[in-house]
Amino acid sequence: MPVSKHDPYNARELAQIIAIGIRIERRRAYGKPTKALENQADRIRQKAQERENARGRK
Repeated sequence: MPVSKHDPYNARELAQIIAIGIRIERRRAYGKPTKALENQADRIRQKAQERENARGRK
């Protein structure tokens, strides 16, 4: 079930994306690469959007 009608994320996915965002900002502060974490967040976003698109078609 989506957290709100404006986004496709459920509570778990939203928490994961926020946590990944915090980790990305910490790594940027230290000058470390963040591409792997960004890809992980993108996969979560894509999976949530596909699920909501499939739900809308029914």
